[in-house]
Amino acid sequence: MYTILIADDHPLFREAITNVMYGNFPGCQTLETDELESTLALTRDRDDIDLILLDLNMPGMNGLHGLITLRNEAPMTPVVIVSAEEDKQIIMQAITYGAAGFITKSSPREEMSQALQQILAGNTYMPADVVQADADDNQPARAMDSELFSSLTRRQLLVLERMSMGESNKQIAYNLNIAETTVKAHVSAILRKLGVHNRMQAVLCAGNLDFNQAR
Repeated sequence: MYTILIADDHPLFREAITNVMYGNFPGCQTLETDELESTLALTRDRDDIDLILLDLNMPGMNGLHGLITLRNEAPMTPVVIVSAEEDKQIIMQAITYGAAGFITKSSPREEMSQALQQILAGNTYMPADVVQADADDNQPARAMDSELFSSLTRRQLLVLERMSMGESNKQIAYNLNIAETTVKAHVSAILRKLGVHNRMQAVLCAGNLDFNQAR
């Protein structure tokens, strides 16, 4: 079962997140830290952490610099920002710097539960209003960059289409009848060819692409 590290300096919020985790993932183990240094130390000592829930404003973080430091320390462990911050630019920067998701502390319990389930399934999560706003802001840019998709192979387009449907690597591998390692290789190639840093950016970049026509 999952081992989740909750890094937040507010005990009541750590307790609330723990209750959400136990309600959705019975049998999971939660670890707690309240500042960046102890969070880094714990990630060095343990290799069984499946997910880190990180507060942007706890001691030692210095904003997104703490996220970058933690990603460098534990590059294979998904890090999700759970913060009171709701500024769209900060949310997008966090995703750009490698966060697997961004959950606002004002989110209803049900929304937070769905976000955690989505992230642990291997997907990226951002608040719906931020995703929509980003799609609206970048509509012209996506249209101008449509030629980028011509560099993708047919199989890569199939993988990108499945990514756009919110499927994890494991789900994509099953549906396309290929190995999960092959899916990971395709995802890496897609990110490189599209000039983006993570799955969410690739999906946003794809926008309203007609995959049937593209293939």
